[in-house]
Amino acid sequence: MKQKTGRLRLPWLWTGLCLLVGGLTIQAQQNFTISGNVTDKVNGETLFGTSIFLKGTTIGAITNEYGFYSLTAPAGDYTLVFSHMGYKEISIPIQLNQNLKMDMEIEEFSTQLDEVEVTAEEPERAILRKPEMSVSKLNIKTVKQMPVVLGEVDVIKSLQILPGVTNNGEGSSGFHVRGGAVDQNLVLLDEAIIYNTSHMLGFFSVFNADAVKDLKLYKGGIPAKFGGRVSSVLDVRQKDGNSKNFALTGGIGAISSRLAAEGPMFNDRGSFLVAGRGSYAHLFLKLAGEQNSVSFYDLNLKTNYNLSENDKLFLSGYFGRDIFEFGGSFSSSYGNASGNLRWNHIFNDRLFSNLSLIYSKYDYELSIDDFSFDWISSIKNYNAKYDLKYYFSDAFKLDFGVSTLKYEFDPGQIKPKGPDSAINELQLEQKRALESAAYVNAEHKLTDRLTAQYGVRFSYFNRMGGQKLSLYANDQPLVYNNTLHIYQRTDPTDEVSFGKGESIKTFSNLEPRASLAYQLNDYSSVKLGYSRSAQYIHLLSNTSSVTPLDVWTPSGKYIKPQLSDQYALGYFRNFKDKIYSLEAEVYYKTVDNRIDYID
Repeated sequence: MKQKTGRLRLPWLWTGLCLLVGGLTIQAQQNFTISGNVTDKVNGETLFGTSIFLKGTTIGAITNEYGFYSLTAPAGDYTLVFSHMGYKEISIPIQLNQNLKMDMEIEEFSTQLDEVEVTAEEPERAILRKPEMSVSKLNIKTVKQMPVVLGEVDVIKSLQILPGVTNNGEGSSGFHVRGGAVDQNLVLLDEAIIYNTSHMLGFFSVFNADAVKDLKLYKGGIPAKFGGRVSSVLDVRQKDGNSKNFALTGGIGAISSRLAAEGPMFNDRGSFLVAGRGSYAHLFLKLAGEQNSVSFYDLNLKTNYNLSENDKLFLSGYFGRDIFEFGGSFSSSYGNASGNLRWNHIFNDRLFSNLSLIYSKYDYELSIDDFSFDWISSIKNYNAKYDLKYYFSDAFKLDFGVSTLKYEFDPGQIKPKGPDSAINELQLEQKRALESAAYVNAEHKLTDRLTAQYGVRFSYFNRMGGQKLSLYANDQPLVYNNTLHIYQRTDPTDEVSFGKGESIKTFSNLEPRASLAYQLNDYSSVKLGYSRSAQYIHLLSNTSSVTPLDVWTPSGKYIKPQLSDQYALGYFRNFKDKIYSLEAEVYYKTVDNRIDYID
Protein backbone atom coordinates (compact mmCIF):
# COMPACT_ATOMS: atom_id res chain seq x y z
CA MET A 1 0.00 0.00 0.00
CA LYS A 2 2.87 2.34 0.78
CA GLN A 3 4.38 1.91 -2.67
CA LYS A 4 1.02 2.46 -4.39
CA THR A 5 0.60 5.71 -2.48
CA GLY A 6 4.07 6.79 -3.67
CA ARG A 7 3.10 6.20 -7.30
CA LEU A 8 -0.07 8.26 -6.97
CA ARG A 9 1.77 11.34 -5.80
CA LEU A 10 3.27 12.11 -9.18
CA PRO A 11 0.07 12.99 -11.14
CA TRP A 12 -0.97 15.38 -8.38
CA LEU A 13 2.52 16.87 -8.40
CA TRP A 14 2.45 17.57 -12.14
CA THR A 15 -1.15 18.83 -12.01
CA GLY A 16 -0.20 21.33 -9.34
CA LEU A 17 2.84 22.33 -11.36
CA CYS A 18 0.73 23.02 -14.46
CA LEU A 19 -1.71 25.16 -12.46
CA LEU A 20 1.21 27.07 -10.98
CA VAL A 21 2.71 27.66 -14.42
CA GLY A 22 -0.58 28.96 -15.77
CA GLY A 23 -1.22 31.27 -12.83
CA LEU A 24 2.23 32.81 -12.77
CA THR A 25 2.31 33.24 -16.55
CA ILE A 26 -0.88 35.34 -16.43
CA GLN A 27 0.57 37.38 -13.58
CA ALA A 28 3.78 38.15 -15.50
CA GLN A 29 2.21 39.17 -18.82
CA GLN A 30 2.85 42.91 -18.24
CA ASN A 31 6.60 42.40 -17.93
CA PHE A 32 9.32 41.88 -20.53
CA THR A 33 12.13 39.34 -20.56
CA ILE A 34 15.83 39.62 -21.39
CA SER A 35 17.57 36.32 -22.17
CA GLY A 36 20.69 35.02 -23.86
CA ASN A 37 24.01 33.26 -23.43
CA VAL A 38 27.26 34.52 -21.90
CA THR A 39 30.60 33.30 -23.30
CA ASP A 40 34.31 34.02 -22.99
CA LYS A 41 35.37 36.46 -25.71
CA VAL A 42 38.73 34.74 -26.28
CA ASN A 43 37.80 31.04 -26.49
CA GLY A 44 34.00 30.99 -26.75
CA GLU A 45 33.54 28.87 -23.59
CA THR A 46 30.14 29.29 -21.95
CA LEU A 47 30.40 30.89 -18.49
CA PHE A 48 28.59 29.41 -15.51
CA GLY A 49 27.75 31.74 -12.61
CA THR A 50 27.85 35.09 -14.42
CA SER A 51 25.71 37.73 -12.65
CA ILE A 52 23.36 39.73 -14.85
CA PHE A 53 21.36 42.47 -13.13
CA LEU A 54 19.59 45.77 -13.72
CA LYS A 55 21.60 48.48 -11.98
CA GLY A 56 19.78 50.25 -9.17
CA THR A 57 17.29 47.39 -8.71
CA THR A 58 17.22 43.99 -7.03
CA ILE A 59 16.32 42.30 -10.33
CA GLY A 60 18.97 39.89 -11.60
CA ALA A 61 19.88 36.40 -12.73
CA ILE A 62 22.83 34.01 -12.85
CA THR A 63 23.82 31.94 -15.89
CA ASN A 64 23.24 28.19 -15.61
CA GLU A 65 25.70 25.38 -16.38
CA TYR A 66 25.36 26.09 -20.10
CA GLY A 67 25.74 29.87 -19.94
CA PHE A 68 22.02 30.65 -20.39
CA TYR A 69 20.24 33.37 -18.41
CA SER A 70 16.78 34.92 -18.28
CA LEU A 71 15.45 37.84 -16.25
CA THR A 72 12.08 39.58 -16.30
CA ALA A 73 11.32 43.19 -15.35
CA PRO A 74 8.67 45.89 -15.90
CA ALA A 75 9.03 48.15 -18.95
CA GLY A 76 11.43 51.06 -18.55
CA ASP A 77 14.95 52.36 -19.13
CA TYR A 78 17.72 50.44 -17.35
CA THR A 79 21.44 49.78 -17.29
CA LEU A 80 22.10 46.05 -17.81
CA VAL A 81 25.28 44.83 -16.09
CA PHE A 82 27.24 41.63 -16.79
CA SER A 83 29.66 40.70 -14.00
CA HIS A 84 31.88 37.63 -13.61
CA MET A 85 34.81 37.21 -11.23
CA GLY A 86 38.08 37.78 -13.11
CA TYR A 87 36.33 39.36 -16.10
CA LYS A 88 35.69 42.97 -17.10
CA GLU A 89 32.31 44.23 -16.04
CA ILE A 90 30.08 45.37 -18.90
CA SER A 91 27.27 47.94 -18.54
CA ILE A 92 24.78 48.50 -21.37
CA PRO A 93 21.92 51.05 -21.39
CA ILE A 94 18.71 49.40 -22.60
CA GLN A 95 15.12 50.42 -23.24
CA LEU A 96 12.93 47.54 -22.13
CA ASN A 97 9.70 47.80 -24.10
CA GLN A 98 9.81 44.32 -25.66
CA ASN A 99 11.42 40.92 -25.08
CA LEU A 100 15.17 41.11 -25.80
CA LYS A 101 17.66 38.41 -26.84
CA MET A 102 21.14 39.53 -25.74
CA ASP A 103 24.08 37.16 -26.13
CA MET A 104 27.20 38.61 -24.53
CA GLU A 105 30.93 37.94 -24.85
CA ILE A 106 33.04 39.13 -21.93
CA GLU A 107 36.82 39.18 -21.59
CA GLU A 108 39.22 38.70 -18.73
CA PHE A 109 41.02 41.55 -17.01
CA SER A 110 44.26 42.47 -18.74
CA THR A 111 46.58 44.66 -16.68
CA GLN A 112 50.19 45.82 -16.90
CA LEU A 113 52.22 45.80 -13.70
CA ASP A 114 53.12 49.18 -12.19
CA GLU A 115 51.28 51.02 -14.93
CA VAL A 116 47.51 50.55 -14.94
CA GLU A 117 45.26 49.59 -12.06
CA VAL A 118 41.81 48.42 -13.14
CA THR A 119 39.03 48.89 -10.63
CA ALA A 120 35.32 48.37 -10.95
CA GLU A 121 32.27 48.66 -8.79
CA GLU A 122 31.60 45.07 -7.75
CA PRO A 123 27.96 44.01 -7.47
CA GLU A 124 26.62 42.69 -4.20
CA ARG A 125 27.76 39.14 -3.66
CA ALA A 126 25.09 36.60 -4.45
CA ILE A 127 25.82 34.61 -1.28
CA LEU A 128 23.85 37.12 0.78
CA ARG A 129 20.56 36.83 -1.05
CA LYS A 130 20.66 33.32 -2.51
CA PRO A 131 19.30 30.61 -0.21
CA GLU A 132 21.95 28.20 -1.53
CA MET A 133 23.92 26.73 1.39
CA SER A 134 26.96 24.50 1.92
CA VAL A 135 28.13 24.95 -1.68
CA SER A 136 31.69 25.56 -2.89
CA LYS A 137 32.34 26.58 -6.50
CA LEU A 138 35.90 26.52 -7.87
CA ASN A 139 37.12 27.77 -11.21
CA ILE A 140 39.88 25.66 -12.73
CA LYS A 141 42.13 28.73 -12.84
CA THR A 142 41.90 28.90 -9.06
CA VAL A 143 42.65 25.19 -8.75
CA LYS A 144 45.78 25.57 -10.90
CA GLN A 145 47.15 28.20 -8.49
CA MET A 146 47.20 25.71 -5.61
CA PRO A 147 50.29 23.66 -4.65
CA VAL A 148 50.74 20.52 -6.76
CA VAL A 149 52.06 17.02 -6.12
CA LEU A 150 54.75 15.70 -8.50
CA GLY A 151 53.87 18.39 -11.04
CA GLU A 152 50.19 17.40 -11.35
CA VAL A 153 47.32 19.76 -10.60
CA ASP A 154 44.76 17.74 -8.64
CA VAL A 155 41.08 18.66 -8.53
CA ILE A 156 40.23 16.30 -5.67
CA LYS A 157 43.06 17.51 -3.43
CA SER A 158 41.97 21.10 -4.00
CA LEU A 159 38.62 20.20 -2.41
CA GLN A 160 40.29 18.83 0.70
CA ILE A 161 41.26 22.33 1.86
CA LEU A 162 37.58 23.30 2.05
CA PRO A 163 35.77 23.25 5.41
CA GLY A 164 33.85 20.06 6.04
CA VAL A 165 35.99 18.03 3.60
CA THR A 166 38.71 15.62 4.72
CA ASN A 167 40.90 13.12 2.91
CA ASN A 168 41.48 9.41 3.46
CA GLY A 169 45.14 9.89 4.36
CA GLU A 170 48.29 10.61 2.45
CA GLY A 171 48.39 9.24 -1.08
CA SER A 172 44.61 8.97 -1.34
CA SER A 173 42.38 10.95 -3.72
CA GLY A 174 39.08 10.01 -2.12
CA PHE A 175 37.35 12.43 0.22
CA HIS A 176 34.87 12.51 3.09
CA VAL A 177 32.25 15.24 3.48
CA ARG A 178 30.85 16.12 6.89
CA GLY A 179 31.53 12.71 8.36
CA GLY A 180 30.22 10.75 5.39
CA ALA A 181 31.91 7.81 3.69
CA VAL A 182 33.56 7.81 0.26
CA ASP A 183 30.70 5.97 -1.44
CA GLN A 184 28.23 8.58 -0.16
CA ASN A 185 29.67 11.17 -2.57
CA LEU A 186 28.08 11.44 -6.02
CA VAL A 187 30.93 12.36 -8.40
CA LEU A 188 29.84 13.52 -11.86
CA LEU A 189 31.93 14.35 -14.91
CA ASP A 190 29.68 16.02 -17.48
CA GLU A 191 26.73 14.35 -15.69
CA ALA A 192 28.26 10.84 -15.93
CA ILE A 193 28.94 8.97 -12.69
CA ILE A 194 32.60 8.33 -11.81
CA TYR A 195 32.84 5.41 -9.35
CA ASN A 196 36.58 5.56 -8.61
CA THR A 197 38.29 8.96 -8.62
CA SER A 198 41.89 7.82 -8.16
CA HIS A 199 44.95 7.10 -10.28
CA MET A 200 48.02 5.29 -8.90
CA LEU A 201 46.26 4.21 -5.69
CA GLY A 202 45.29 7.77 -4.84
CA PHE A 203 48.35 9.88 -5.68
CA PHE A 204 46.43 11.51 -8.55
CA SER A 205 42.76 12.00 -9.38
CA VAL A 206 41.08 11.07 -12.65
CA PHE A 207 40.38 14.72 -13.53
CA ASN A 208 42.78 16.28 -16.03
CA ALA A 209 42.97 19.99 -15.16
CA ASP A 210 43.51 20.90 -18.82
CA ALA A 211 40.09 19.45 -19.69
CA VAL A 212 38.08 20.80 -16.73
CA LYS A 213 36.21 24.13 -16.86
CA ASP A 214 34.75 24.38 -13.37
CA LEU A 215 33.47 22.30 -10.48
CA LYS A 216 30.87 22.65 -7.78
CA LEU A 217 30.72 20.74 -4.49
CA TYR A 218 27.40 20.50 -2.65
CA LYS A 219 28.14 19.57 0.97
CA GLY A 220 24.55 20.02 2.09
CA GLY A 221 21.38 21.56 0.78
CA ILE A 222 21.71 19.40 -2.33
CA PRO A 223 19.34 20.61 -5.07
CA ALA A 224 16.39 18.34 -5.83
CA LYS A 225 17.74 17.55 -9.31
CA PHE A 226 20.53 15.48 -7.72
CA GLY A 227 19.91 12.18 -5.96
CA GLY A 228 21.36 8.79 -5.19
CA ARG A 229 23.90 9.81 -2.52
CA VAL A 230 23.49 11.00 1.07
CA SER A 231 26.61 13.10 1.73
CA SER A 232 27.59 15.29 -1.21
CA VAL A 233 27.58 15.94 -4.94
CA LEU A 234 30.70 16.90 -6.87
CA ASP A 235 29.63 18.29 -10.25
CA VAL A 236 32.62 18.61 -12.62
CA ARG A 237 32.18 20.16 -16.07
CA GLN A 238 34.58 19.69 -18.98
CA LYS A 239 35.55 22.50 -21.31
CA ASP A 240 33.48 22.77 -24.47
CA GLY A 241 36.56 23.47 -26.58
CA ASN A 242 37.90 26.74 -27.99
CA SER A 243 35.42 27.93 -30.65
CA LYS A 244 37.60 30.89 -31.73
CA ASN A 245 41.09 29.51 -32.39
CA PHE A 246 43.06 26.29 -32.37
CA ALA A 247 45.05 25.93 -29.13
CA LEU A 248 47.46 23.48 -27.53
CA THR A 249 48.15 23.23 -23.80
CA GLY A 250 50.08 20.71 -21.76
CA GLY A 251 52.76 20.06 -19.21
CA ILE A 252 55.56 17.72 -18.22
CA GLY A 253 55.70 16.40 -14.68
CA ALA A 254 58.02 14.18 -12.70
CA ILE A 255 56.15 10.96 -13.51
CA SER A 256 53.46 12.00 -16.02
CA SER A 257 52.76 14.39 -18.88
CA ARG A 258 49.63 15.79 -20.49
CA LEU A 259 48.57 17.41 -23.75
CA ALA A 260 45.26 19.01 -24.77
CA ALA A 261 44.12 20.23 -28.18
CA GLU A 262 41.00 22.31 -28.84
CA GLY A 263 39.60 24.43 -31.61
CA PRO A 264 36.62 25.28 -33.83
CA MET A 265 35.04 22.82 -36.25
CA PHE A 266 31.92 22.35 -38.41
CA ASN A 267 32.57 25.71 -40.14
CA ASP A 268 32.63 27.51 -36.79
CA ARG A 269 29.29 26.02 -35.74
CA GLY A 270 30.98 23.91 -33.09
CA SER A 271 34.22 23.10 -31.33
CA PHE A 272 36.19 20.13 -30.01
CA LEU A 273 38.46 19.18 -27.13
CA VAL A 274 40.87 16.24 -26.93
CA ALA A 275 43.01 15.90 -23.80
CA GLY A 276 45.30 13.02 -22.94
CA ARG A 277 47.49 12.21 -19.98
CA GLY A 278 49.89 9.38 -19.28
CA SER A 279 52.52 8.31 -16.78
CA TYR A 280 55.98 6.96 -17.43
CA ALA A 281 57.07 5.92 -13.93
CA HIS A 282 57.07 2.30 -15.10
CA LEU A 283 59.81 3.13 -17.62
CA PHE A 284 62.09 4.40 -14.86
CA LEU A 285 61.36 1.30 -12.80
CA LYS A 286 62.35 -0.98 -15.69
CA LEU A 287 65.55 1.00 -16.30
CA ALA A 288 66.39 0.51 -12.63
CA GLY A 289 65.92 -3.25 -13.01
CA GLU A 290 62.74 -3.22 -10.93
CA GLN A 291 60.22 -5.95 -11.76
CA ASN A 292 57.28 -3.96 -10.38
CA SER A 293 55.43 -1.57 -12.67
CA VAL A 294 52.84 1.15 -12.06
CA SER A 295 51.25 3.28 -14.80
CA PHE A 296 48.06 5.07 -15.80
CA TYR A 297 46.53 6.91 -18.74
CA ASP A 298 43.31 8.80 -19.43
CA LEU A 299 41.61 10.51 -22.35
CA ASN A 300 38.99 13.29 -22.34
CA LEU A 301 36.89 13.99 -25.44
CA LYS A 302 34.22 16.58 -26.10
CA THR A 303 32.57 18.21 -29.10
CA ASN A 304 29.52 20.38 -29.65
CA TYR A 305 27.46 21.54 -32.62
CA ASN A 306 24.99 24.41 -32.97
CA LEU A 307 21.97 22.96 -34.72
CA SER A 308 20.19 26.32 -34.61
CA GLU A 309 19.98 29.43 -32.52
CA ASN A 310 17.98 27.51 -29.91
CA ASP A 311 19.44 24.00 -30.22
CA LYS A 312 22.88 22.70 -29.37
CA LEU A 313 24.29 19.16 -29.22
CA PHE A 314 27.12 18.01 -26.95
CA LEU A 315 29.02 14.72 -27.06
CA SER A 316 31.57 14.03 -24.33
CA GLY A 317 33.49 11.04 -23.09
CA TYR A 318 36.13 9.91 -20.62
CA PHE A 319 38.35 6.83 -20.66
CA GLY A 320 40.97 6.06 -18.01
CA ARG A 321 42.92 3.06 -16.75
CA ASP A 322 45.54 2.07 -14.17
CA ILE A 323 47.84 -0.92 -14.61
CA PHE A 324 49.92 -2.57 -11.88
CA GLU A 325 52.39 -5.44 -12.12
CA PHE A 326 54.21 -6.80 -9.08
CA GLY A 327 57.12 -9.17 -9.48
CA GLY A 328 55.62 -10.90 -12.50
CA SER A 329 53.31 -12.93 -10.27
CA PHE A 330 50.51 -10.47 -9.59
CA SER A 331 48.89 -7.86 -11.81
CA SER A 332 45.84 -5.64 -11.64
CA SER A 333 44.09 -3.01 -13.72
CA TYR A 334 41.05 -0.83 -13.19
CA GLY A 335 39.39 2.13 -14.85
CA ASN A 336 36.36 4.27 -15.63
CA ALA A 337 34.64 4.83 -18.95
CA SER A 338 31.78 7.24 -19.61
CA GLY A 339 29.91 8.93 -22.42
CA ASN A 340 27.18 11.56 -22.60
CA LEU A 341 25.05 12.83 -25.49
CA ARG A 342 23.22 16.04 -24.56
CA TRP A 343 20.72 18.25 -26.33
CA ASN A 344 20.16 21.80 -25.09
CA HIS A 345 16.93 23.38 -26.32
CA ILE A 346 15.57 26.86 -25.64
CA PHE A 347 11.78 26.75 -26.06
CA ASN A 348 11.44 30.49 -25.54
CA ASP A 349 13.06 33.30 -23.60
CA ARG A 350 11.94 31.76 -20.29
CA LEU A 351 12.07 27.98 -20.74
CA PHE A 352 15.40 26.11 -21.03
CA SER A 353 15.76 22.32 -21.29
CA ASN A 354 18.49 19.71 -21.34
CA LEU A 355 18.07 16.07 -22.44
CA SER A 356 20.93 13.69 -21.60
CA LEU A 357 21.69 10.06 -22.49
CA ILE A 358 24.54 8.83 -20.31
CA TYR A 359 26.67 5.69 -19.99
CA SER A 360 29.09 4.92 -17.16
CA LYS A 361 31.22 1.89 -16.35
CA TYR A 362 33.79 0.98 -13.74
CA ASP A 363 35.62 -2.34 -13.82
CA TYR A 364 38.69 -3.97 -12.37
CA GLU A 365 40.73 -7.05 -13.22
CA LEU A 366 42.95 -9.08 -10.94
CA SER A 367 45.41 -11.71 -12.19
CA ILE A 368 47.48 -14.01 -9.95
CA ASP A 369 49.96 -16.16 -11.83
CA ASP A 370 50.84 -18.34 -8.81
CA PHE A 371 47.25 -19.65 -8.80
CA SER A 372 46.72 -19.16 -12.55
CA PHE A 373 43.42 -17.28 -12.51
CA ASP A 374 41.87 -13.95 -13.54
CA TRP A 375 39.19 -12.11 -11.58
CA ILE A 376 36.90 -9.56 -13.30
CA SER A 377 34.25 -7.34 -11.71
CA SER A 378 32.29 -4.29 -12.89
CA ILE A 379 29.36 -1.92 -12.43
CA LYS A 380 27.60 -0.31 -15.39
CA ASN A 381 24.72 2.12 -15.64
CA TYR A 382 22.60 3.63 -18.42
CA ASN A 383 20.93 6.93 -17.58
CA ALA A 384 18.31 9.06 -19.35
CA LYS A 385 17.37 12.40 -17.81
CA TYR A 386 15.38 15.45 -18.86
CA ASP A 387 15.81 18.71 -16.95
CA LEU A 388 13.92 21.95 -17.50
CA LYS A 389 14.05 25.41 -15.98
CA TYR A 390 11.33 28.03 -16.26
CA TYR A 391 12.06 31.67 -15.41
CA PHE A 392 8.60 32.91 -14.41
CA SER A 393 9.75 36.27 -13.10
CA ASP A 394 12.52 37.91 -11.14
CA ALA A 395 10.85 36.61 -7.99
CA PHE A 396 10.15 33.02 -9.05
CA LYS A 397 12.18 30.39 -10.94
CA LEU A 398 11.30 26.71 -11.26
CA ASP A 399 13.43 23.63 -11.99
CA PHE A 400 11.77 20.31 -12.75
CA GLY A 401 12.58 17.06 -14.52
CA VAL A 402 12.61 13.27 -14.60
CA SER A 403 15.31 10.61 -14.83
CA THR A 404 15.71 6.85 -14.98
CA LEU A 405 18.91 4.91 -14.37
CA LYS A 406 19.51 1.21 -15.01
CA TYR A 407 22.27 -0.56 -13.05
CA GLU A 408 24.09 -3.76 -13.97
CA PHE A 409 26.27 -5.21 -11.20
CA ASP A 410 28.83 -7.91 -11.94
CA PRO A 411 30.19 -8.84 -8.47
CA GLY A 412 32.85 -11.12 -9.90
CA GLN A 413 33.85 -13.65 -12.51
CA ILE A 414 36.82 -15.92 -12.00
CA LYS A 415 38.53 -17.62 -14.95
CA PRO A 416 41.40 -20.11 -15.07
CA LYS A 417 44.39 -18.80 -17.04
CA GLY A 418 45.23 -22.16 -18.57
CA PRO A 419 44.54 -25.90 -18.57
CA ASP A 420 46.95 -26.41 -15.65
CA SER A 421 45.01 -24.07 -13.36
CA ALA A 422 43.45 -25.59 -10.24
CA ILE A 423 40.72 -22.93 -10.33
CA ASN A 424 37.32 -23.73 -11.82
CA GLU A 425 35.50 -21.02 -13.74
CA LEU A 426 32.86 -19.32 -11.62
CA GLN A 427 30.44 -16.46 -12.30
CA LEU A 428 28.80 -14.85 -9.29
CA GLU A 429 25.20 -14.00 -10.01
CA GLN A 430 24.80 -10.63 -11.67
CA LYS A 431 22.42 -8.10 -10.14
CA ARG A 432 20.18 -5.54 -11.82
CA ALA A 433 18.27 -2.54 -10.59
CA LEU A 434 16.31 0.43 -11.90
CA GLU A 435 16.30 3.82 -10.15
CA SER A 436 13.79 6.45 -11.33
CA ALA A 437 13.04 9.92 -10.05
CA ALA A 438 11.00 13.06 -10.63
CA TYR A 439 11.70 16.39 -9.00
CA VAL A 440 10.52 19.98 -8.78
CA ASN A 441 12.43 22.82 -7.15
CA ALA A 442 11.57 26.53 -6.81
CA GLU A 443 13.60 29.61 -6.00
CA HIS A 444 11.20 32.19 -4.62
CA LYS A 445 11.92 35.78 -3.56
CA LEU A 446 9.27 36.27 -0.88
CA THR A 447 10.31 39.84 0.05
CA ASP A 448 13.24 42.14 -0.69
CA ARG A 449 15.11 40.51 2.21
CA LEU A 450 13.70 36.98 2.38
CA THR A 451 14.36 34.36 -0.32
CA ALA A 452 13.37 30.70 -0.21
CA GLN A 453 14.43 27.64 -2.16
CA TYR A 454 12.19 24.63 -1.76
CA GLY A 455 11.46 21.44 -3.62
CA VAL A 456 10.93 17.73 -3.45
CA ARG A 457 12.39 14.69 -5.18
CA PHE A 458 10.45 11.46 -5.51
CA SER A 459 12.70 8.44 -6.02
CA TYR A 460 11.69 4.87 -6.83
CA PHE A 461 14.09 1.90 -6.75
CA ASN A 462 13.34 -1.52 -8.20
CA ARG A 463 15.71 -4.38 -7.39
CA MET A 464 15.11 -6.47 -10.49
CA GLY A 465 15.14 -10.25 -10.82
CA GLY A 466 17.13 -12.59 -13.01
CA GLN A 467 18.91 -14.40 -10.18
CA LYS A 468 18.49 -16.77 -7.26
CA LEU A 469 18.01 -15.49 -3.72
CA SER A 470 18.64 -17.32 -0.47
CA LEU A 471 15.91 -17.30 2.18
CA TYR A 472 16.54 -17.17 5.93
CA ALA A 473 14.51 -17.80 9.03
CA ASN A 474 12.66 -14.63 10.05
CA ASP A 475 14.29 -12.92 7.06
CA GLN A 476 17.50 -12.50 9.08
CA PRO A 477 20.75 -13.49 7.33
CA LEU A 478 22.60 -12.19 10.42
CA VAL A 479 21.88 -12.69 14.13
CA TYR A 480 23.46 -11.06 17.15
CA ASN A 481 25.34 -13.40 19.52
CA ASN A 482 24.70 -12.05 23.02
CA THR A 483 27.47 -14.18 24.48
CA LEU A 484 30.24 -13.11 22.11
CA HIS A 485 28.68 -9.68 21.42
CA ILE A 486 29.15 -10.01 17.67
CA TYR A 487 26.98 -10.51 14.59
CA GLN A 488 27.13 -13.97 12.97
CA ARG A 489 25.88 -15.48 9.73
CA THR A 490 22.91 -17.80 9.65
CA ASP A 491 22.34 -20.71 7.29
CA PRO A 492 19.80 -20.30 4.48
CA THR A 493 16.62 -22.28 4.81
CA ASP A 494 15.60 -22.23 1.16
CA GLU A 495 16.31 -20.65 -2.21
CA VAL A 496 13.99 -18.94 -4.69
CA SER A 497 14.56 -17.92 -8.32
CA PHE A 498 13.35 -14.60 -9.74
CA GLY A 499 12.86 -14.09 -13.47
CA LYS A 500 14.16 -10.99 -15.24
CA GLY A 501 10.64 -9.58 -15.44
CA GLU A 502 10.07 -9.90 -11.70
CA SER A 503 10.93 -7.54 -8.86
CA ILE A 504 12.83 -8.78 -5.83
CA LYS A 505 12.16 -5.65 -3.78
CA THR A 506 11.02 -2.07 -4.41
CA PHE A 507 11.55 1.13 -2.41
CA SER A 508 10.20 4.65 -2.76
CA ASN A 509 11.09 7.84 -0.90
CA LEU A 510 10.05 11.48 -0.84
CA GLU A 511 13.10 13.67 -0.41
CA PRO A 512 12.13 17.23 0.56
CA ARG A 513 14.75 20.00 0.30
CA ALA A 514 14.28 23.56 1.62
CA SER A 515 16.38 26.58 2.59
CA LEU A 516 15.77 30.20 3.57
CA ALA A 517 18.02 33.26 3.31
CA TYR A 518 17.25 36.44 5.25
CA GLN A 519 19.36 39.50 4.48
CA LEU A 520 20.00 41.39 7.72
CA ASN A 521 21.56 44.41 6.00
CA ASP A 522 23.71 45.26 2.98
CA TYR A 523 26.62 43.21 4.31
CA SER A 524 25.23 40.18 6.15
CA SER A 525 22.58 37.48 6.07
CA VAL A 526 21.51 34.32 7.86
CA LYS A 527 20.42 31.08 6.20
CA LEU A 528 18.58 27.98 7.32
CA GLY A 529 18.36 24.70 5.42
CA TYR A 530 17.04 21.15 5.55
CA SER A 531 17.51 18.26 3.12
CA ARG A 532 16.61 14.57 3.02
CA SER A 533 18.42 12.16 0.70
CA ALA A 534 18.16 8.47 -0.16
CA GLN A 535 20.96 6.22 -1.42
CA TYR A 536 20.08 2.86 -2.95
CA ILE A 537 23.51 1.41 -3.81
CA HIS A 538 26.26 0.57 -1.34
CA LEU A 539 30.01 0.07 -1.47
CA LEU A 540 31.29 -3.13 0.14
CA SER A 541 34.73 -2.26 1.45
CA ASN A 542 36.82 -3.00 4.53
CA THR A 543 38.95 0.14 4.18
CA SER A 544 38.24 3.83 4.70
CA SER A 545 39.35 4.71 1.16
CA VAL A 546 38.41 3.57 -2.32
CA THR A 547 40.43 0.62 -3.59
CA PRO A 548 40.29 -1.10 -6.98
CA LEU A 549 38.78 -4.23 -5.42
CA ASP A 550 35.72 -2.55 -3.88
CA VAL A 551 32.35 -4.06 -4.84
CA TRP A 552 29.07 -2.16 -5.29
CA THR A 553 25.77 -3.81 -4.38
CA PRO A 554 22.14 -2.63 -4.63
CA SER A 555 19.52 -2.42 -1.91
CA GLY A 556 17.21 -5.41 -1.79
CA LYS A 557 15.43 -7.86 0.44
CA TYR A 558 18.10 -7.78 3.15
CA ILE A 559 19.71 -4.38 2.54
CA LYS A 560 17.73 -1.20 3.12
CA PRO A 561 18.54 2.10 1.37
CA GLN A 562 20.55 4.66 3.28
CA LEU A 563 18.56 7.69 4.41
CA SER A 564 20.04 10.98 5.52
CA ASP A 565 18.57 14.08 7.15
CA GLN A 566 20.67 17.23 7.43
CA TYR A 567 19.87 20.55 9.13
CA ALA A 568 22.12 23.58 8.68
CA LEU A 569 22.28 27.14 10.00
CA GLY A 570 24.68 29.70 8.55
CA TYR A 571 25.85 33.30 8.92
CA PHE A 572 27.33 35.14 5.92
CA ARG A 573 29.03 38.54 5.91
CA ASN A 574 31.11 40.72 3.60
CA PHE A 575 33.94 42.91 4.89
CA LYS A 576 35.99 45.88 3.63
CA ASP A 577 33.85 46.82 0.66
CA LYS A 578 33.28 43.13 -0.16
CA ILE A 579 36.96 42.30 -0.57
CA TYR A 580 36.68 39.65 2.16
CA SER A 581 33.79 37.42 3.13
CA LEU A 582 32.90 35.16 6.04
CA GLU A 583 30.79 32.02 5.73
CA ALA A 584 30.09 30.17 8.97
CA GLU A 585 27.78 27.15 9.21
CA VAL A 586 26.73 24.62 11.81
CA TYR A 587 24.93 21.42 10.85
CA TYR A 588 23.32 18.34 12.32
CA LYS A 589 23.26 15.20 10.19
CA THR A 590 21.96 11.65 10.63
CA VAL A 591 22.38 8.60 8.36
CA ASP A 592 20.30 5.44 8.72
CA ASN A 593 20.88 1.92 7.35
CA ARG A 594 24.64 2.20 6.87
CA ILE A 595 26.10 -1.29 6.18
CA ASP A 596 29.43 -2.82 7.15
CA TYR A 597 31.20 -6.16 7.14
CA ILE A 598 30.65 -8.44 10.14
CA ASP A 599 33.71 -9.39 12.22
